[in-house]
Amino acid sequence: MGEFELLARIRERLPPAPPSVRLGSGDDAAIVVAGGATATSVDALIDGVHFRREWCSLRQIGAKALAVALSDLAAMGSEPGEAYVVLGVPPDIDEDGCVELLDGMAALAAETGTTLAGGDVTRAPVLTLATTVVGHVTGPDDFVTRAGARPGDTLVVTGELGAAAAGLLLLERGSGDVPRVGGHYGYSTRGTSALVARQLEPSPRLGAGLALAAAGAAAMIDISDGLGGDAGHLAAAGGVGLRIDAAALPLAPGLDEVAAAAGRDPLELATSGGEDYELLAALPATRVDDAAAAVAAQGETTLTRIGEVIAGEGVEIRLPGGGSLAARGFDQLD
Repeated sequence: MGEFELLARIRERLPPAPPSVRLGSGDDAAIVVAGGATATSVDALIDGVHFRREWCSLRQIGAKALAVALSDLAAMGSEPGEAYVVLGVPPDIDEDGCVELLDGMAALAAETGTTLAGGDVTRAPVLTLATTVVGHVTGPDDFVTRAGARPGDTLVVTGELGAAAAGLLLLERGSGDVPRVGGHYGYSTRGTSALVARQLEPSPRLGAGLALAAAGAAAMIDISDGLGGDAGHLAAAGGVGLRIDAAALPLAPGLDEVAAAAGRDPLELATSGGEDYELLAALPATRVDDAAAAVAAQGETTLTRIGEVIAGEGVEIRLPGGGSLAARGFDQLD
């Protein structure tokens, strides 16, 4: 496999760029002409750290690399624009494997209206993908940051929680549950194949992010490292406290049984497991119903009230019947 031959083959498979991308892959840099303000985010996926190749196809890995980066743009209430990918290729992946990775990424790019505008390829000890995404809005004040929550706001979350963490437990358990890449999962537990799919094939909530921004979201963050940890980031950025009602959390179907089999508390797993890539937002209480309708109209997920913003600091997750659950999340360096 030659670098230049691979890059040429990749460029042949890219869809036509929109008019805003004056020069895309194939030169020393991309040239993009876009008015307004831009948001830029970078994410990296590394074999053995963020995924295991024996669990999933190269196509799934490529799509996930783009999805997790786009989730950051969803949390900013941004339209997706361009993506740039650095691909580190280990010795046991050939040119066809690289193209399979790209095909997974390109399919999601087409689905989300993202332009794959460039990147780089290099040899690496393990499969590595570093993805930079750029989003666009009319002006800088149109972005939703983590810092705008105020006491009295309502906390809402999209979708369901704990699915990806439960899916990871199923993958780690092995014992015949995951026989081979691309095969039938063969789970006896109802809904567990959907849990594994949430771990391997996350979906960025771009439509929901735009809907929440338009409905007046004061602050927003994507749930990549667990609700407890990411809620803490939202609280710290706004200089406020967050009070979450554990009984109101929308738990993924099948989570209880998977957690029980692993000796885990389902609420703890749902709030600390991470990789759900749902959105946590603070909204003025008067805008919640409108926001829920707007999110539902996007057709990709739902919106649930889970608590409130209060004066103070930190995050309290109140348990049914009294007591509280520690607000923890996943630490990449722990």
